[in-house]
Amino acid sequence: MLAVLIVLATVALVIWRPLGIGPARAATLGAVVALLLGVVHVSDLPTLWNATWNATLSLVGLIVLSLLLDAAGLFRWAALHVARWGGGSGRRLLALLVVFSAVVAALFANDGGVLILTPIVLELAALLNLNRAATLTVALAVGFVVDAASLPLTVSNLTNIIAADAFKLGFGAYAGVMLPVDLAVVLACLGTLLLAYGRTLPRRYDLAALPEPASAVKSWGVFRTGWLVTPLLLAGAFLAEQFGLPLSAVVGACALIVWIVAARSGNVGSRAVLKSAPWNVVAFSLAMYTVVYGLRGAGVTGAYGAWLSGWAAHGTLSAVLASGLSVAALSAGLNNLPALLTAILGIQGSGVSGHAQQALAFGSLVGADIGPKLTPIGSLATLLWLHVLKGRGLSVSWGEYLRAGLVLTPPVLLVGLLALWLRLG
Repeated sequence: MLAVLIVLATVALVIWRPLGIGPARAATLGAVVALLLGVVHVSDLPTLWNATWNATLSLVGLIVLSLLLDAAGLFRWAALHVARWGGGSGRRLLALLVVFSAVVAALFANDGGVLILTPIVLELAALLNLNRAATLTVALAVGFVVDAASLPLTVSNLTNIIAADAFKLGFGAYAGVMLPVDLAVVLACLGTLLLAYGRTLPRRYDLAALPEPASAVKSWGVFRTGWLVTPLLLAGAFLAEQFGLPLSAVVGACALIVWIVAARSGNVGSRAVLKSAPWNVVAFSLAMYTVVYGLRGAGVTGAYGAWLSGWAAHGTLSAVLASGLSVAALSAGLNNLPALLTAILGIQGSGVSGHAQQALAFGSLVGADIGPKLTPIGSLATLLWLHVLKGRGLSVSWGEYLRAGLVLTPPVLLVGLLALWLRLG
């Protein structure tokens, strides 16, 4: 019971941030309490570090890389092209923004995607003179899709990397399962957004209001290097497993190449990017895993794992739905990181192996990536999105977000889980 209370109190601190306490400090406080009360032991820390260091350093590297490319103007350049490809049609623009957001999330992770694309899409809405309803629709499309469609690659979400490391899922094997699932999710996102919010968009917008895409580029050297490094990142991530290299080494090398070019160009604040990088995510992930690890000793994860194992015995569909829906509910109510970590510990301790374990693991990931969108507290990316919107003068109440989450999340989650079932056979 004590372990459960510590988890709930820690999550509450992370979400509500009393006295301005950041997520990393809140999670660290919870971890310290867990250690002091003996819920988790100091001897467990090496195990916890081994489970999180690669994922968190990979995420930091991806965000540094995306911030450098953003400072060089690459994403604004791409967004202006997307707006031009829309041809003046509001609905076509929404469809292209959904695809654009999904691609950015796939390559540069959901957290980096929401930090970069949200300001850009708000600037685009201002250029096109969209009203509040239309502006909120395009912003919601970006904020929803960068999380929900962050399934295809291990690099697309911190949760993906943690799960891939936990279950020894290689980059190629992971992508082979999740790429088609993500495609179905993107289509579901697009269809649901158009049905629910398509009427808020203008039938036509003025293409003449858009500046030339080239005007957004601040450093052509970094811009071109970004186009060269991105395929290298994917190839390196695929080859890394063949040579036993951690994903963080590949991501770090790619980020370093772009940073060196940025530092030499003088047009991109390379030092400022390093200072603004979310280094505290390393402490946050380790601390949160420490807090959740206490549930293992309390028997919570064991009971959850046994429950999942029972459903897995009934076949792939039961395994996918049980893990996906339960993790989605936990993610929406608590936060997706502790929800997924709880599932990982439960599955690992359940004794389930082979195809059944794979179904539970991938089902949990679908739930952890899509389920959080049901509520404002489900993921840090959603909290960041709301914070960016408020800073740009577009306040979204929790009630307003909940209504959107209830409309968008259930159908997209169901499509994702059914697509996973079909993929796993």
